[in-house]
Amino acid sequence: MTHIVKVKLSNFKKFKTFEIYLDPRINTLIGDNEAGKSTILAAIELVLSGSKSKVESLGVEALLNAGVVAEFLAGNKVIENLPTLHIELHLSEAGKPELNGRVNSDGLANDGLQLIIEPNEDLSAEIQLAIEAEGNNFPFEFYVAKFSTFSGDAYSGYRKFLRFLSLDSTQINSEYANNQYIRAMYEATVEQPQRYSLQNEYRLQKNNFRDTKLNVINDDLEDYDFAIRSGSKFNLETDLTLTEEGIPIENRGKGKQCFIKTAFALREREQNKSLDVLLLEEPENHLSHTSMNKLINQIEKAHNNQVIIATHSSLISSRLDLRKSILLNSSASVPAMLNDLTNETSKFFMKAPNHNILELVLSEKVILVEGDAEYILMERLYEIVKGHSASQDGIHIISVGGTSFKRYMELSKLLNIRTAVIRDNDKDYQNHCIGNYQDYITDCIAVYADLDNGRYTFEVCMYGDNKVLCDKLFSGGRIQLDPQEYMLKNKTKAAFNLLEEQHNDLIVPVYIREAIEWISA
Repeated sequence: MTHIVKVKLSNFKKFKTFEIYLDPRINTLIGDNEAGKSTILAAIELVLSGSKSKVESLGVEALLNAGVVAEFLAGNKVIENLPTLHIELHLSEAGKPELNGRVNSDGLANDGLQLIIEPNEDLSAEIQLAIEAEGNNFPFEFYVAKFSTFSGDAYSGYRKFLRFLSLDSTQINSEYANNQYIRAMYEATVEQPQRYSLQNEYRLQKNNFRDTKLNVINDDLEDYDFAIRSGSKFNLETDLTLTEEGIPIENRGKGKQCFIKTAFALREREQNKSLDVLLLEEPENHLSHTSMNKLINQIEKAHNNQVIIATHSSLISSRLDLRKSILLNSSASVPAMLNDLTNETSKFFMKAPNHNILELVLSEKVILVEGDAEYILMERLYEIVKGHSASQDGIHIISVGGTSFKRYMELSKLLNIRTAVIRDNDKDYQNHCIGNYQDYITDCIAVYADLDNGRYTFEVCMYGDNKVLCDKLFSGGRIQLDPQEYMLKNKTKAAFNLLEEQHNDLIVPVYIREAIEWISA
């Protein structure tokens, strides 16, 4: 089966330049909003479709990177400086000479397909007049889309080199989306010559119905006739639907529709009729936990298909092998995979609770704490310092355990995620908090701990700064220990009590205040 080896983007939507390698089978794109997951799927779909009409319907203005447009308008506005949009799909060897060549940005002999959207050379005079006009006039209307193989041969939607299907579960309730899915599934299942033959036969059957059945009515109508619509908008492909147990999928619930469509696309078929590439946009939408597990089982059993999934679901990423996940973050210019990390860190995340890595990847800013007590109180401490919640500043708080800080810091460094580490000094600030992390500190990562080795842990710091409150809260009754010792031996319970009973009067330790001010800057 032919599959996509690499995707290269230039000036496409949010990406000025971007390159991503894909696994032959399962690829899970994980990232925060605006990280580019959907953009990558859209780029792949555009090139595989070979459809100029799809480019026209989307509009060059929506596809061309806004940054390069702004740079052109602010610079020397001549035709030679107009930006070009370029999408390349590098393919595995398909055994088709027309796919192979050096007409690609790498200049190497590979199999591949590409889309180039560039100014129309035949309209140079008109383009020059447009860019010389007053105001910031960018000549989007004068751009032309060209689909070609790496050999330089042009291709179109009538000449598809890979069988593919794109499913967007976020649009599952749209009648148009249903119709588009059924049509795409039909085209992926039935060869074009057979489709033409079936469409012709369907039209003849309509005409035959008109001539043999409606004529009984029409004979009595004199100047008027009832007829059957048979134009391009009313043909076999527009009338088709897909049923399960006799029930059309559009009459099923949203979750069931998602499941049926994906399962149908992944079903086992004859070798020459299998899908090469399946693109899934947030397949978790509308699915219960049980249905999600069934869907993942279907994807795991995919029959030689290359599956590319954009998701926010920790269940999908962990069940489909986290090592195949491609991590995207809106703050980073390159994607990350676990094999980009050191072996120790990669193994750690493969065994760690998978929601933690997803929480980090899906965040713009992160505060890492090392225990439950810090986690319980950190949101409130943040509110005391800033007057509002951490989430309002786009900051996520994650409890990771003190021995795991380096693993998360390495990933933060790779994805350029602004990260504040808040930890105990464990009676040796210099070694534990400075020397220990000297290879991990960057402009986007900082470590905060109390400078006083006597204030060696979170509970000691909280007690020292809130002595009157803690003495009142953790003395008397059944408590036999002195307040600080009680807090050290009952960390989680003490944190809950502080939050519930004294949360309005807490004094925030200096190192935590500094961390909050830095991460929120």
